[in-house]
Amino acid sequence: MPPSFYMKPQDVLQVVTGKGRVVGPVFIKEADFLIFTGSTATGRRLAGEAGESLLKCSMELGGKNPAIVLDDADLEKAVPGVLRGSFANAGQLCVHMERVYVQSGIYDRFVAELVRRVKEMKLSNALDFSADMGSLISQDQLNKVTQHVEDALQKGAILLTGGKARPDIGPFFFEPTLLTNVKPEMTLYTEETFGPVVSIYRFDHVGEAIQLANASAYGLNSSVWTRNVRLGQQVASQLQTGTANVNEALNASWGSVDSPMGGMKASGLGRRHGKEGMLKYTETQTVATQSLMLIGPNRFMPPERYARIMTVVLKLMKAIPGLQ
Repeated sequence: MPPSFYMKPQDVLQVVTGKGRVVGPVFIKEADFLIFTGSTATGRRLAGEAGESLLKCSMELGGKNPAIVLDDADLEKAVPGVLRGSFANAGQLCVHMERVYVQSGIYDRFVAELVRRVKEMKLSNALDFSADMGSLISQDQLNKVTQHVEDALQKGAILLTGGKARPDIGPFFFEPTLLTNVKPEMTLYTEETFGPVVSIYRFDHVGEAIQLANASAYGLNSSVWTRNVRLGQQVASQLQTGTANVNEALNASWGSVDSPMGGMKASGLGRRHGKEGMLKYTETQTVATQSLMLIGPNRFMPPERYARIMTVVLKLMKAIPGLQ
């Protein structure tokens, strides 16, 4: 019979429903570690309360994730890749794309093809594979998406496709939406929408795209599209996001379960996946055993002589491999 600590524990999974700001403080009082996935606002509140209790925590929070499409990108891969990365789960993925930066040389062709494909998407409440996109999660989320789009349009954004709620399909449906001319004074420019809304920007030089992509309070996920893989990796490494994908929107990093995943800046604390994702749940303890002589002067040796001898011994130990 295996030792008791190998046996399957009872009640290891329990589900409690409720808003994070309500149930979170209750968990903090009893938990050994807090891991949270949700909004940055709620994450900040929980992190503050965890800090009061000196409770370790890890958080994956909001994102305003950028995609950068370079002039040499393969349109047959980049367009459907950005489309999936933007509208999967009706845009309700923390790592999905909300900002797309397209280099001037390919901008017109890329945007025209992306608009065409978005217009062809089928919205449906069917519980099968016939739908290209489904519903938002709640009335609150529909209100937020609608407000972001209306605010942008009122302040001069250009609607390429979509932009409307679709109550004829279901109570919380909203069309997949593409906009250009989105400016800093618009809510959509800086705040996470968490819905099927994407703003598209033109850029000329790669350095400009990196600067624009990094000009965000968030830093969760990003993607770069190019035929030059080495260039794509160089660009990706300069993006201030916890994960960065080359020629994929999100699944390359998400599927790399041996690699850490998480956010920078306002997108979170700590990492999941990989050794970092497991070790964060543990406490490190040092157990040291002294061999040979005791550390410290004894009655047969004056303290001054002991100090000189120990100084020489420690210097010798540093010079011998394996004894540091």
